[in-house]
Amino acid sequence: MNLNLKFAPGKADFFSTLSQRVNSYFKNNSIERTANSEMVVKTVFMFSLYFIPYFILIGSVVTNIWGMLGLCFVMGLGTAGIGLSVMHDANHGSYSSKSWVNNLLGISLNMVGGHAINWKVQHNVLHHTYTNVDGIDDDIDIQPWMRMSTHQKKYRLHKYQYIYFWGLYSLLYIFWIFVLDYGKYFKSKVGNMHLKPMKFSDHLIFWGFKLFHLFLFVGLPIYMVGFESWLVSFLIMTLFAGLVLSLVFQLAHTVEHTAFPVADIETNRLDDEWAIHQIKTTANFATHNKVISWLVGGLNFQIEHHLFPKISHVHYPAISKIIKKACAEYGIQYIEYRRMRYAVASHVAFLKQMGRG
Repeated sequence: MNLNLKFAPGKADFFSTLSQRVNSYFKNNSIERTANSEMVVKTVFMFSLYFIPYFILIGSVVTNIWGMLGLCFVMGLGTAGIGLSVMHDANHGSYSSKSWVNNLLGISLNMVGGHAINWKVQHNVLHHTYTNVDGIDDDIDIQPWMRMSTHQKKYRLHKYQYIYFWGLYSLLYIFWIFVLDYGKYFKSKVGNMHLKPMKFSDHLIFWGFKLFHLFLFVGLPIYMVGFESWLVSFLIMTLFAGLVLSLVFQLAHTVEHTAFPVADIETNRLDDEWAIHQIKTTANFATHNKVISWLVGGLNFQIEHHLFPKISHVHYPAISKIIKKACAEYGIQYIEYRRMRYAVASHVAFLKQMGRG
């Protein structure tokens, strides 16, 4: 797939008008576009969900089986929370106006087993530019296990993907930290995009954090509590984190009403300008549920995030009103599912469609 696809030229002043209105919101209210004190509290909370259960579990402070299982789920939520809230804002440069703060908190992805350099290419470059474009957007490439676009080959097993996706999504985190990152590192590619040559320090960071994570979450726990206890705890934590991470991202892009654009073969150009492409390929969900919005790092406001990734997610509820109004004025469909269960139902229906034809 050609990575030099072009977007259609803007047919109207939609995005320039929208940007002016959003900029005016921050200027008129004397608000910074980056994180606020609420975000700092959330950061401390998510890291606490991650580390406090860890030390309780390896120290065998809690021996009751239900208490241990509960701590594993809490730790899984903390893992997803760090990814969705803290490192996501930081690696987009929206957590702080200071680059060293963003870089430091962005490394939290390495701490939980991932690799920030790979993620920035996969997410910031490929996914955020060519959202839902098959062959480029790595987030919809789950082949051959799942078919996420009509442009992907269909296999017999896809007929049942609307049933088994729960189990497959749960494996995302384990597969990510133990398989995908290493594949991208050794191939020096993310999808079809070649990575820049890594400096010596980059190699040290990659292997240093990978070994640190293996020691902290595999070697040391096995030594402290034994292999069986570690295995059960680790699987519960990682499978739950994988399910949460997968659902948040898939509900935002692979539902019944989102588009999967294809470029014109002759012109190598997509039909829409960049901003409208983002809106057509993206959906919001449960935007009135403050608990969900807080826990998933505002990524249920995915339209706002794709249009303004440099703005911290704590501001998405406010600017969503501006964006929704502009879409109505310009006749652009603003895809939104008021409740999370509606988005899940639409995702299931989408998977059925992809599995049938």
